[in-house]
Amino acid sequence: MTMRWRSLLAAGVLAFGLAGCAGVYKGPGTSSSGRLDDTPRLAVISAFQPELTLLLNRLQGPAKHSVNGVEFTTGTLEGKPVVLFLSGISMTNATMNTQLVLDRFRVTHIVFSGIAGGVNPQLHVGDVTVPAQWGQYLEVLMARETAPGKFTAPPFITDATLPNFGMMHPRPVEVRSAAHPQIVRKFWFEADPKMLEVARSIRTVDLANCSAGKCLARKPQLVVGGNGVSGQAFMDNKAYREYTFKTFQANVLDMETAAVGMVAYSNGVPYIAFRSLSDLAGGGEGENEMGTFMGIAADNSAKVMLAFLAAWK
Repeated sequence: MTMRWRSLLAAGVLAFGLAGCAGVYKGPGTSSSGRLDDTPRLAVISAFQPELTLLLNRLQGPAKHSVNGVEFTTGTLEGKPVVLFLSGISMTNATMNTQLVLDRFRVTHIVFSGIAGGVNPQLHVGDVTVPAQWGQYLEVLMARETAPGKFTAPPFITDATLPNFGMMHPRPVEVRSAAHPQIVRKFWFEADPKMLEVARSIRTVDLANCSAGKCLARKPQLVVGGNGVSGQAFMDNKAYREYTFKTFQANVLDMETAAVGMVAYSNGVPYIAFRSLSDLAGGGEGENEMGTFMGIAADNSAKVMLAFLAAWK
């Protein structure tokens, strides 16, 4: 063996050893499995701080952990062991940080609490929805225009079967799971039936319709069931809202839940999401309502989620 090849081999062995060691070191308080905590817990997720404020204020025995800049807070809510954290806004952040909590904590169930845009014209700002399933409605084919106003999918793409909105043709996503390791294409990610059953039993939550001198025209309601959709864009467009309701029969839309549902499916972890309407996604009169009613919606969602935890056994 020449000196040059010996040097290359030594460098390769060293690089392999360093790469192998990179995933081995465990920081203070980290178990040999990589977990920061071995207590079975419900993961309670919100996208951004105003959605989590009420829940953090109610948390008993808080203890903080930080991984990759994400702050996880363990403790108990309504007597249930939980780990609270912010997923961050967007599908990518929600996917990444939901997997992170599953990798670093012993999560038995996932619960999301936050705000959303209303799609169903029968619902109103402040209402709390608990959809039975969530889809990724902005996973789309951008089709070419083959005639004026006509957009056609390539012949090799056969799964763009839902009605299109101009050039945008919705498609299912590719996913695999521990239970089904082969790749499948899936649009809807179902909430856990047992968790939905508990949500349907909630009767006594007093949902607010006023906050900081701003009041809604009607008392908010709790709606369990139906569909929700998620995508990587803030939606404030009347025409696309109408299309979304007609095509997906969606009650609400947001930017995270279907991504969380996909990660939950892949890992075989039950999930459910509570979303309160902060705005009508472009369907209301005047400017978007989120800036006015975000606080009411965030707290209403958190209140229903706390009632769920109190009823959860």
